[in-house]
Amino acid sequence: MAEAPRSRPLRRGTRPPVPLPPRVKVIVLFGGQSAEHDVSRLSAANVIGALDPERYEIVPVGIGRDGTWMLAGAADAQLPSASGPSEPAGLGGLAIAGPTIDVVPTVRHANEAGVDVPVVVLPVLHGPNGEDGTIQGLLELTGAAYVGSGVLGSAVGMDKAMAKAVLGAAGVPQARYRVARGWELTDDLVADIAADLGFPIFVKPANMGSSVGVSRAIDAAALDVAIDAALAHDEIVIFEEAITGRELEIAVLGNEHPRVSVVGEIIPAAEFYDYDDKYRDGAAKTVVPADLPPGAAEEMGDLALRTFRALRAEGLARVDMFYDEGGRGFVVNEINTFPGFTPISMFPMLWAATGLSYSELLDEMIRLALDRHARRHRG
Repeated sequence: MAEAPRSRPLRRGTRPPVPLPPRVKVIVLFGGQSAEHDVSRLSAANVIGALDPERYEIVPVGIGRDGTWMLAGAADAQLPSASGPSEPAGLGGLAIAGPTIDVVPTVRHANEAGVDVPVVVLPVLHGPNGEDGTIQGLLELTGAAYVGSGVLGSAVGMDKAMAKAVLGAAGVPQARYRVARGWELTDDLVADIAADLGFPIFVKPANMGSSVGVSRAIDAAALDVAIDAALAHDEIVIFEEAITGRELEIAVLGNEHPRVSVVGEIIPAAEFYDYDDKYRDGAAKTVVPADLPPGAAEEMGDLALRTFRALRAEGLARVDMFYDEGGRGFVVNEINTFPGFTPISMFPMLWAATGLSYSELLDEMIRLALDRHARRHRG
């Protein structure tokens, strides 16, 4: 009698985690070509300032607004809020000035040379051409370990329209929404969207973060202006019903077994939490941890993990929700696969309140990058 085929043993998360080595070379990518260029510079300045020089060899690499890649020089010299010769003074942070480089051989050589000292790329990039799977695809080609979600998770998380479709299929509660490409937005379609969702309507470019290009339209005239503002940043526009509820955020950290932070609440100073409120005026109020009824934080944490897994996120993310206490409960707004790391950014604040300092958070993000790289490249 023929021997029955042996079933292949299932892996059930028993792989031991990769520890953080005593010394790591970290290539910090920052800047980029998106509208969030200045936010990236400021985030990177704070990240580099928090990395322990005794443990990390730091190589800052700036991406100019024109797409040029440059070695940014010594990290210490870049930390003041200074701008390079071709960089306008924005929010400050790292300047982008130095010799240009070809990133693929640079990263590949560093990766191949990192036998005793492993190399991790930390892409402190926000928005298109940084957080949307493009940089992640390039890094995959070099074989580098890198912090954050992979190509698919980054791409889906960045494209709010696709993320909503995936979350809808996964049964995750969301606001009612409509999606259209710019050339589809006839007067009749816009009128139909307004009748369907009702005013006020939030209008957003599908691929952008930091509330860039987001508007709150209260009538038909404002809706036309909001559509133009969104189309200035992307060809796909999202229309969302306005949710009456508290604005809450929660942080996720991990790969195969992610965990969540405490919950934070945003109390906007403007009509909604816009770019100026986040980075320029600083008038918005943050409450960490948020004052929630019993069981609500656990419920939000479970929903954040469902969102994280459904969108194939890895490493880190921040999940933003609305909380309608008297009606719909938690409604997922969006995921941010590489949230801001500025001094007033919610992601590090949430982990600090959970017991993980800024420096410890970066240590764990780098360890998770090495852990995932080892898992994906095991023999």
